[in-house]
Amino acid sequence: MKRIALIAATLLLAASATATADDGKPPSTGLSFFANAGAFWASNNTANFYNGHPSNANTIDRVLHSSTYGTQIWQHLVNQGAISPSTIGSYNQLQVVEYADMYYRISYQIGLGLRYDYTSGFGWLLRFDLTRLNAIGAFNLSSDNGASILGNDPYIRCGILGKEERISIDFALAKTARLSSTLDLEINLGASLINTKVQDNLIEVGGATYSILDVWDGQSPDYGVGSYEYINQGGIGYGVFISVLLGYSIPSVGAIKAGYTCYQSKTVLKGGTGTDGTVDPYTAWGWQHMLGIRFEINNFSFIK
Repeated sequence: MKRIALIAATLLLAASATATADDGKPPSTGLSFFANAGAFWASNNTANFYNGHPSNANTIDRVLHSSTYGTQIWQHLVNQGAISPSTIGSYNQLQVVEYADMYYRISYQIGLGLRYDYTSGFGWLLRFDLTRLNAIGAFNLSSDNGASILGNDPYIRCGILGKEERISIDFALAKTARLSSTLDLEINLGASLINTKVQDNLIEVGGATYSILDVWDGQSPDYGVGSYEYINQGGIGYGVFISVLLGYSIPSVGAIKAGYTCYQSKTVLKGGTGTDGTVDPYTAWGWQHMLGIRFEINNFSFIK
């Protein structure tokens, strides 16, 4: 956070000095509405929440070794020719020998907001953003009795996926400086509230897909065990951010701006115990990045 504050202060001073490049006045004042969209890179600090390890909230073993799904998984592997029923006779002999090292794929962030600019070039903005993330990886499945897996690979490679949604509310102070009659430089420094929702946690074994999201209150989904209403495993985090944007003014309309945003934020994911006994080990701070475009409208004559 100190690093972001130092960078922000330096950029704001530079923007203030640059403001004399034209007539010193900001490209627009008053109220504006905007929409933004961009590519989002999430920190991988929390991605292993979805890798199905026994210490996590959602585990592979809970589904793999259940009477409800275990036989289906075993039968799919037999049908695919991955295992022989004569050497691996039931799902109880299957085990995970290596868990995935998960990572988030590049995703998108979209949002809407409003801002207010003063004649001094300073202003503020309020933004609401939506980001949907997929954490992906693969784990290795084998047998616990030393029986060989058919084919050239000693393990059965299985995919695993986590689906997550983040909704953030950002508030920032802004400084805009004119570079020319149509170009301007903008610096934002702000704070965020981030609500994270875990949507699903899926595994793919033998060509079939199963959800390992815990809707069984920590129990194995055996016959006679009912499911419960899912309780979100995410929560509300917070952080700070800094944005640098280059804008092109459209007379009597608004502006188009392209820029980069760096977040230092705390993502809240609940459930599980770390190797050191830490509760909720995947509630963590991380750096997030976004490259995007913002479309601003400050002329509202069309609604008259």
